[in-house]
Amino acid sequence: MKTDALHSFDNSREEFKPYGLTCEKWETKLMNRFDQHNEIEPNFFPTGNCTYLLYDKIVSVPSQRLTIFWGLTPHQIIDFQDICQYYVCTIPLSLFLSWDVPSHIVENLFAGQMLYDPIETRADYDGYLFEQWCHDMINSTTYEPALIEMKARIFRLGQHYSHIAESCHLEGRIHHSETKAVAQIALFIAQNYMHPIKTMDIAKHVGLHPDYANSIFKKAFGVSLHQHVTNERINHAQRMLLTTDNPITDIA
Repeated sequence: MKTDALHSFDNSREEFKPYGLTCEKWETKLMNRFDQHNEIEPNFFPTGNCTYLLYDKIVSVPSQRLTIFWGLTPHQIIDFQDICQYYVCTIPLSLFLSWDVPSHIVENLFAGQMLYDPIETRADYDGYLFEQWCHDMINSTTYEPALIEMKARIFRLGQHYSHIAESCHLEGRIHHSETKAVAQIALFIAQNYMHPIKTMDIAKHVGLHPDYANSIFKKAFGVSLHQHVTNERINHAQRMLLTTDNPITDIA
């Protein structure tokens, strides 16, 4: 694979298909549908302006800033200007959770927020990091240096959001052995919230006791399984109101 190869969103890709651990250069294209994948997605736009539809919100992404969101949040590029290419990283959720990222960052990502570095002067530094990570993912036999740098960069981003820590409702850290189960639970809910699923169904899917499944999920997300399913259904209805002409009675 060539280091200068550009990737782009495949509109025909399987829904919820994982990208895995990646860092790539992407060609900017409009997306004709939402993408969803269970990875944390840092982006970096060296130039231009890009607009995402994120859940039911239209979000303008600033150029030359590290930007990060949870890929399981439905996201779609709906407009852009003066952008030829940009950087996309995907970090599997279980790996991200094992890093013990500051809880206020985790909760806001899981709530569907897009976070970005407010400091403009880091553009050259971030451009270098993303370029190096792309190189490492293609040419290196080990990703460890890149992973250490990714973790440190996200922690540094967290310092600028420390003022929202007081609103955090996470109930403690999940153990590293629980991260895979939490990631599986989140994906199962995203795939099935339109069906009449209950906590017992979710727990059975991952082979856990319902109380334990609810406990580790609440530690990671700050809400119970039942509340998260409800939130997903509400968010889906909001997206339908924004993006379709369906009657409100049909959406309800």
